Amino acid sequence: MNFKIIFILFFFVLIGSGCASTHQMILEASPHEFTFPKGFLWGSATSAHQVEGNNTNNDWWAWEQTRPLDERSGQADDEWDRFEEDFKLAQELGHTAHRFSIEWSRIEPQEGRWDSKALDHYAQVIRSLRSKGMEPIVTLNHFTIPLWLARQGGWYSDKTPPLFARYVEKVTETLGGNVHYWMTLNEPSVYTYKSYLVGEWPPQVKSPEKGLKVFKNLLLGHVLAYEKIKKVYLQKGWREPMVGIAQNVLIFRACSDTSLRDRIAARFRHWMFNHLFVQALVRGKAYCMGVFSIHLPRAKTLDFIGLNYYTRDFVRHNGFGFPGILGQACTETVGEEQPTGKNNARSWEVYPKGLYTFLKDFSRYKLPLLVSENGIATDDDSQRTEFMVEHLDAMALAMKEGSPVIGYLYWSFLDNYEWVEGFGPRFGLIAVNYKTQERTIRESARKYEKIIRSGKLYL
Repeated sequence: MNFKIIFILFFFVLIGSGCASTHQMILEASPHEFTFPKGFLWGSATSAHQVEGNNTNNDWWAWEQTRPLDERSGQADDEWDRFEEDFKLAQELGHTAHRFSIEWSRIEPQEGRWDSKALDHYAQVIRSLRSKGMEPIVTLNHFTIPLWLARQGGWYSDKTPPLFARYVEKVTETLGGNVHYWMTLNEPSVYTYKSYLVGEWPPQVKSPEKGLKVFKNLLLGHVLAYEKIKKVYLQKGWREPMVGIAQNVLIFRACSDTSLRDRIAARFRHWMFNHLFVQALVRGKAYCMGVFSIHLPRAKTLDFIGLNYYTRDFVRHNGFGFPGILGQACTETVGEEQPTGKNNARSWEVYPKGLYTFLKDFSRYKLPLLVSENGIATDDDSQRTEFMVEHLDAMALAMKEGSPVIGYLYWSFLDNYEWVEGFGPRFGLIAVNYKTQERTIRESARKYEKIIRSGKLYL
């Protein structure tokens, strides 16, 4: 790491790189009553592998077979066969939107071979939502990839971006007439970090060089997919769609505010994890001296930005090399030096102010913002109600101050399979008995329904 890079990182701290100490903002002067605009999208979210069950032809399923039985997705929520009854529950609860994902491995089980029955199934899913007054918000890739693609190198392979674009084109041609909102990728920065930097997810690679290449390929995959979607809609004469991504965002704070190195690590991690992917898509390029230089075929390939927000982390300095410059999480040991709030069942801090921070922060892009995930894992449903109200309070304040928020989707509609954590965490508005597949509407879902139907938040 040369002197120029160290100077740039020091400059990040001085100017905040667009992320000045926003974690210190507090919710003041909240409106006594806030009325949400007409057409605001209210609902919840799921993803295919976490709820459908028996997605036997993707990389996650294959990887799960090496893990204990209770950590495998198996039948999950059996949503593949139960979507109709579940959507009736969402309709009963007043939802006006529903985010779900399409499982690539079902659509293209073998390279170049399309499964018309799977396409018909997702067409039925979309028609069912429309018939119940819910806007479908469709994610095209939520972490999993077909097994045949994984064997070819997955997102590390330069062949994957055009293959992803081809899959997206096929899906768009078949389903696009009834879809207005598309999300190409879910949390690409998280995927890169978990799968290629720390090796916690398949394919369990620990390589900064490979991680950077995967990051570039995900960016290119989005751009190519964006162009395919727009082209299909133009050719078909359909109303122009809105295409975005779901970007995970985390508040990062230095373990010690008196440590310049900790502050550099927190700033750099904020930029890398929260903004870099979005900035690259807006500008058509991304650059960090001595680390990487990315140039995309075109700029401005986002029509809206989805934000997945849950919590904040504390970060300590871990060297000036890469990935050491990203710092090391110290959330579990931060102690009394940095007071924290309550934790959820996954030991994530409940920090509603962070949602306000990011809605204000991402307003800089002058694009519509969708809260595409926000939720809590807890066995105490009263905590879920409190979590939602506090975060909706934060969102309302940001909207009052001008943030262009178009909707809020709670994660998750159903209790579901939570990746490496299995079925332990309970996020759902709807409780699921995994042995019987019985659904039970939680009281928090009813409280959420009251807010949706009134269109108002009393603070």
